[in-house]
Amino acid sequence: MRLFLFLCLLGVLACNAPNPSKGNDSATKSTPVLPRYSGKLPLDKIKLPPGFRIGVFAEGVSNARSLCLSPNGTLFVGTRDAGYVYALRDTNGDHVADLKYTLASGLWMPNGVAFRNGSLFVAEVSRILRFDDIENRLANPPAPVVVYDKYPTESHHGWKYIAFGPDGKLYVPVGAPCNICEPEKPVYASMTRLDVDNPAKGHEVVQSGIRNTVGFTWHPVTKALWFTDNNRDMLGDNLPACELNHAPKDGMHFGYPYCHQGDLPDPEFGKKRPCSDFTPPAQNLGPHVAPLGLEFGLSANWPAEYKNQVLIAEHGSWNRTDKIGYQISLVKLNDQGKGISYEPFASGWLQPGNEVWGRPVDLEWLPDGSLLVSDDHADAIYRIYYDGGR
Repeated sequence: MRLFLFLCLLGVLACNAPNPSKGNDSATKSTPVLPRYSGKLPLDKIKLPPGFRIGVFAEGVSNARSLCLSPNGTLFVGTRDAGYVYALRDTNGDHVADLKYTLASGLWMPNGVAFRNGSLFVAEVSRILRFDDIENRLANPPAPVVVYDKYPTESHHGWKYIAFGPDGKLYVPVGAPCNICEPEKPVYASMTRLDVDNPAKGHEVVQSGIRNTVGFTWHPVTKALWFTDNNRDMLGDNLPACELNHAPKDGMHFGYPYCHQGDLPDPEFGKKRPCSDFTPPAQNLGPHVAPLGLEFGLSANWPAEYKNQVLIAEHGSWNRTDKIGYQISLVKLNDQGKGISYEPFASGWLQPGNEVWGRPVDLEWLPDGSLLVSDDHADAIYRIYYDGGR
């Protein structure tokens, strides 16, 4: 434990990396009851399982997307449309951010954020940037260093989620540059890996057949990669399902553009290769729910039934007659890593009549065992915690 605290103080441990202690070993068993939220967001519409509560960690965070928490407690926030990168601090421990810094502006879809060795890494469409010694320079951030600029420049599915894996490498997805097509280059519709300490080696493709993943993590025990995937559009309201996928080894192919949801041949490309050639999803999700960030249940404060199960932020459908998604879903897994149930965990951002007031994007554990949720529609970051209904 002394070594862990020493490394945290040095900023050596990387946020976004698989770490079972994140939101678990460091969590306390008692969570203080917070004052009732008195702002403008309609939190009373959010439905949670018994014993859970929701509050607001930050408001007015324009287009809040990907989240990354440093060992020292700085929350970094990427955006897609706004072009900003933010840093938030809760300096008095009341579970509400009281300091907000704008670290960069005018960037090209700077969705992905990751932290390692005191530096913040930010993913634009075609570049990986690095802001050095960032936590000592929040009020006067440095100009970024360009780590790597060889990713494709297409903006269609060009925004990226990034994270450091168990191997210390940076994982960077590259979406398909289209709704449905057979990309000419292997880098499209893939997951790549980049050694940021030796970027001249270039990126390598480690997984293929992934239309557009904007969220992934590693299992806290097996260290295997898990990721969400947004499936193709224009096959109607109910096809195909979006996906939760499991990649226990490198070099797997998950079907795009030939097969969707594990068993649905694409009407244009499906005759070229059968679905049996590919790895099926661990769990099919709702059609067009747009699953983004995900986390495994790690909190010692939460009931045991959530441990090592998958929580997914569903951004919500954009072209479906009756909207679905706009929630945090829960996928429970069996010992073989297959989904055995799929159900809402937190819902209410979508109201009757297709009225939407919020869109969950990403999830991040706090050390006290509570879960942060970003929302790029309501420009907010929520905090979900368990107090047993006190």
